[in-house]
Amino acid sequence: MRQATAEFLQGTKGVRKMRSGLSRGFETATATADGLLLRGLDLVARGLFASAERELRAASCLARQEGPRGRGVQIGAQIALAVLWRNCGHYRRAGLMFALTLPAAERVFGPTALEVAAVCNEWGVWGKYTGCFDQAQALYLRALQILETVHGPEHPDVATVCHNLGGLAHARGDHQVGEPWARRAVEIRVRLLGEEHPMVAADLAAWAALVDDSGCPEQAETLLRRALAIFEKTYGAEHHDIASTLHNLAAIAHRRGDLDAAHDHYTRALAIKGRVLGPGHPEGAITLINLGALHRARHQPAEAQAAFGRAVEILERAAPGHPHLDVARRGRAAALVDLSGSGPVDLLTKGSP
Repeated sequence: MRQATAEFLQGTKGVRKMRSGLSRGFETATATADGLLLRGLDLVARGLFASAERELRAASCLARQEGPRGRGVQIGAQIALAVLWRNCGHYRRAGLMFALTLPAAERVFGPTALEVAAVCNEWGVWGKYTGCFDQAQALYLRALQILETVHGPEHPDVATVCHNLGGLAHARGDHQVGEPWARRAVEIRVRLLGEEHPMVAADLAAWAALVDDSGCPEQAETLLRRALAIFEKTYGAEHHDIASTLHNLAAIAHRRGDLDAAHDHYTRALAIKGRVLGPGHPEGAITLINLGALHRARHQPAEAQAAFGRAVEILERAAPGHPHLDVARRGRAAALVDLSGSGPVDLLTKGSP
């Protein structure tokens, strides 16, 4: 699950949290720059991304002109722009902005400030999306150290970074490392928020993916269905977290041999990802890779070639360093070969906790 789903550092929820997290910077800025930043954050929350980008750019420009008084707002605007670009799939632009913003935040707020932790966590999410896993881990661990020092071990933002560390380990295929992080996120969040909160559901889904990796698909499916019920009750039918959970349920059904259920879940997950994230987002490519593998298992090479080919196209354009690009290319090549009697190659990829 994209943490993504984390309250203070992901998508529209992240920018709302940023408002309070950067309050010290706001207090020293001009009302005009502050107002532009807050309007930009509101526009992001409403899904008006083009208008939000204009407001955030203007806030950054005005704050820069104010010199030291505007530095907090300038950093806030830069973080918001980087998150916006990342979530819209503009990875090169977002990465450059994060690289510019982290040293600026260190200079203005100090190297152990919460604002620095925010940049590190958001940049870590970018690293997971783009396959820069070592960089993402270093950033997450730095964010966690700052947050535990400031807040202690029992805090929602600590749970967020634990969730992200679990998701990163899942993306790397290292479930033994990731499972304790995911379990810790669930335990913190349940104590703080109760068992029916959507943030708990996000942590349950991330934990389930790692439990599945550990060879316990039945337990994983139980956790995923519990998470899906909370998500659908909270968000309705259209949400990124629902798509990620459906993808992971599909992968379990796929491996179990229930190809009809897997196809239904993959297809629904792909449609939701396309509407919520955009048709060219790398997370959609992950579902396309699994859908291609499913078509091969059904002896449907034309459909498999189309799915793998679309995944290759997305990853080559949006994230050329992504580790699953090679999987998509191999799948596309395999789909071009008439299926022999040896059975399909296992090309399943995990979802996005």
